[in-house]
This record gives sequence, structure tokens and C-alpha cells, in this order.
Amino acid sequence: MTYQVPRMSLAESDAWLGLMRVCELLPAALDAQLQANAQITHFEFLVLTSLQLAPEKTLRMTEVAHTTNATLPRLSHVATRLSARGYVERTPCPADKRATNLRLTSAGRSALMRAVPRHIAQARELVIDALSPEQLEQLAAITAAIDARLTTELGPRLGLMANPADTAPANDR
Repeated sequence: MTYQVPRMSLAESDAWLGLMRVCELLPAALDAQLQANAQITHFEFLVLTSLQLAPEKTLRMTEVAHTTNATLPRLSHVATRLSARGYVERTPCPADKRATNLRLTSAGRSALMRAVPRHIAQARELVIDALSPEQLEQLAAITAAIDARLTTELGPRLGLMANPADTAPANDR
């Protein structure tokens, strides 16, 4: 059986290809900047940031996975790397010993604080300053709509966490 897919209009194709180009170029640019200036990847930056913003600089692994849109296996691998560098500590969750918490260390906070100014400058240079205030509002609305669709429809199939409470604590390892 052949499945027929309607062709995209020129406007749809331009929007789609533009989005795909940005989705490829932006992460590479952010990674390159963070690697050069702070010796961390963009994903490591996201993990450290989520911990910095958490109460007591500590979150369950499932909460970090949810915040960073990561699978638990990917997060576990990165947490091992960050732990080896002294940036995070893994500890049993006091509320549920089957779960694991990640805590930001002072070395991790220092690494993050060194990375933030140049990271913000890069984000401004590449995205924020390229758009008008109206375009920024539109971008926020567009990305929210796409995020909602991806999280709802694809999140469970990709192993992404829609809600940390939806995953059994035993998966926190």
C-alpha cells in the first residue's frame, strides 16, 4: 500500500527548511562557544543550569531529564562525566532510596557562572539581536506551539519525560 503525502507549498517548504537549518546550526554554534570558553557542552550547560535554579541546587534525575528534555540514559552518561569533573554529586533521594538525586557542587556552580556571560552574549548575537520585539513574541509563540505538539505526541515514544511524576522512581538511576 502506498501512502500519499501532500506536497508542501512554497511557503511551507521555505518555513520547514529554514527551521531545519536553524535546528542544525544553532546547537553546533552554542556547543562550539561553550566548549571553547568553558569546556562544557551545551547539554552540560543545561544540566548545570537546571540544578542551579533548583531548591538546594538538587533535583531527582527524572526532574533533570524533564527539564533538559533528555532521556534518562543520556542524562546518566552526562551526569557521570560531570561527576568525574567534580561539577555534580549523585546521592540517594531521601524521600525514596530507589531514586537518585543530582546536586550541583561549588565547582559546578563556578563553571556555570564562568560560562553564563559569553553564552548569553552568543544567544543575543545569534538570535535575540537578529529579531524585532514583535518577532521575538512570535518566536516564543511558535516554539511553544511546536514544543507542546512534540512533548504530547512524540515525548513518550522518544523516552522524553512529559512529567517526572509519570515515571517510576526506579528509573531515576
